[in-house]
Amino acid sequence: MSDQLSIPSNLQKMSHVMTEEKEKNIVCHKCNEAITKRVITALGKTWHPEHFLCRHCDEQIEDATFNIQDGEPVCSKCFVERYTSTCAGCKKPIMERTICAMGENWHECCFVCDGACKKPLSNCPFYERDGKAYCKQDYEDLFAVRCAKCEKPITDSAIVAMNAKWHRDCFRCNRCENPITSTTFTIEGDKPVCPECTC
Repeated sequence: MSDQLSIPSNLQKMSHVMTEEKEKNIVCHKCNEAITKRVITALGKTWHPEHFLCRHCDEQIEDATFNIQDGEPVCSKCFVERYTSTCAGCKKPIMERTICAMGENWHECCFVCDGACKKPLSNCPFYERDGKAYCKQDYEDLFAVRCAKCEKPITDSAIVAMNAKWHRDCFRCNRCENPITSTTFTIEGDKPVCPECTC
């Protein structure tokens, strides 16, 4: 792993070459003077090493790799300060693919489920609650309404009866165990009983 901060599409390499005395036609892009000793070749141009400067801070770029913006060289420090976002997860600069979600920018590896699984969410749907992202399973486990009978999350339509919510399949007669499908039923000992069993 390298400490070099760069975005591959903006990353360029420069080459240092020693010119020979007879090559007087090499001219510095910055000062338009002849280059007679070391020459830096980058971005299709040549510079004296001391004139190969960051477009923002005017510091000499001495690293073998550098970034470009609008065709001009930019040092790593200025590139991070001016052209990168900060990850909402780890608070570090984002130098590669950016995930934009919930009004924030994230590293792909930092945008993960805030529930128990911690799985990456960059390529799948997610649910948001209180500024946190969750996969479908963890969201349902944590926040979905629970069925009064099986206590599992209710993720589709529910039956509301007896001051509780039920899965359609869980709302059954306490006597015959058949699903109660009518709009009327009887309550015996806090349990529903279908009309057929109360006759």
